[in-house]
Amino acid sequence: MSVAIADDLRAAHVDYLLRLGDSALILGQRLSEWCGHAPVLEEDLALANVALDLIGQARLLLSHAGVLEGHGRDEDQLAFLRAEREFRNVTMVELPNGDFARTVLRNFLFTAFQREVMTGLQGSADAALAAITVKSLKETRYNLEHAAGWVVRLGDGTDESHARIQRAVDELWPYTEEWFAPDAGDEALAGAGIALCWSNTRGAWTDAVTPVLEAATLVIPAGTAFRSTGRLGVHGEHLGPLLSEMQVLQRTYPGATW
Repeated sequence: MSVAIADDLRAAHVDYLLRLGDSALILGQRLSEWCGHAPVLEEDLALANVALDLIGQARLLLSHAGVLEGHGRDEDQLAFLRAEREFRNVTMVELPNGDFARTVLRNFLFTAFQREVMTGLQGSADAALAAITVKSLKETRYNLEHAAGWVVRLGDGTDESHARIQRAVDELWPYTEEWFAPDAGDEALAGAGIALCWSNTRGAWTDAVTPVLEAATLVIPAGTAFRSTGRLGVHGEHLGPLLSEMQVLQRTYPGATW
């Protein structure tokens, strides 16, 4: 696959792809931890399928990033042989799963954001990126519908389920601010017709999530000065252990094939 891109935009373009691909990969890895532990069999299978969708998206995005980068790294090398500071996933997806309410709330918030970004990338001047988002958008819409249904079911359910998912909203909401921070690379890529500025998705994302949270009788917390920085490669204490588990086989047996 050949990719035509101006040299002065290449680094920003690769970083953009890594942000999308790494976020999908790490959330997929987190969701895989639910396999065999979900509250009911149907949700055990559902969460596993969401994880597979995300990892499939990550494969396409990381493969494309490797080609564009031009250093000979494929999707596996980018996933399994990079250090923690080289990952560009947003911080929310690396946080521990917590309980089921926290997991579905995180899926809802992030997948709603994914949908807005992917919708805007369908007309990208990067034909490969446009094709990836067109393919992934159907999965993302379904996964969003699934998560939204559970948010309402738990929020407007028992006192216990409501308390748990409201606690999840209070804990996770501040991490969403990272997604909408202005970024010079995004702006340059948007000017070239390649990418969508993440900061420009806030209005559509808010319009998508607010009615669901209201239907779930959940309260959006007040804003704070907190800003997470995973997309810049500055992560908390949770990503390192996750990567150790995810990368152990490749690092123990470098270059091993099945």
